Amino acid sequence: MDLLSKLTELGFTEYEAKVYLALLNAYPATGYQISKDAGVPRSMVYEALGRLSTRGAVLETIEDRATLYRPLPPEMLLDRHQKEHKRLLADLREGLQTLYTAPEEEHVWSFSGRQTVHSYATQMIRGAEVELYMVLNDADLLALRDTIAEAAGNGVAIGTLLTGKGQLEYGQTSHHSQSESEIQEMANTLIVVADNREALIASTGSEATASTTTNRKVVMVARQFVWMELLTQRIYARLGSDLLALLAPEDRQLFESMGGYREEK
Repeated sequence: MDLLSKLTELGFTEYEAKVYLALLNAYPATGYQISKDAGVPRSMVYEALGRLSTRGAVLETIEDRATLYRPLPPEMLLDRHQKEHKRLLADLREGLQTLYTAPEEEHVWSFSGRQTVHSYATQMIRGAEVELYMVLNDADLLALRDTIAEAAGNGVAIGTLLTGKGQLEYGQTSHHSQSESEIQEMANTLIVVADNREALIASTGSEATASTTTNRKVVMVARQFVWMELLTQRIYARLGSDLLALLAPEDRQLFESMGGYREEK
């Protein structure tokens, strides 16, 4: 593990990180010793030590007219950073949210990155108050299952079309034929429609990309797509072979393709 880069991600400068790591290996130490061990110029080592001392990451004492330094134990250092970051995030969440309003708008916004897509979907699911309609493959189901469970526990009505082999225990669920999902390029599609208010449509394949909008027409189409798929699945479950035989060939093929998932299991 590259501890130097991890400490810089935590907010240390490069010299501060080098000094702290050197002290973990050998302490107590003078500034001169630390400079040699850390590979930090003597002209900079005391500045770095001063900043670390101010933040409490380094402790100091005077012995025989020499200043000695030792590191704050890593567990204590990281616990404090964790608490500070938690408090900082809480303050930012509250402060930034007071500045932000989500207007009703016609724009379609795009973004990318699997983690960002799942994070956005999570916030949509958490914000739902009435209903959720979703299309989920196995990977997306795994990432969002706990949040969906929370929504179900809050009384949100849930309808989900599953394009993989996973199971979901909440609300109405149906499995889309895996062969049809691949043909229709739905195997890597994620759809979340929350309260008929906002729709997220994403491709979560190797390069995750997504679009989200509160445009009422687009939201209605996305919701209607999932709703119709679930309705069609319910109808198919009640049709016998005699009734299927009465349908036009193209319609019969549509319904029969829904049995693919059962046959493939």
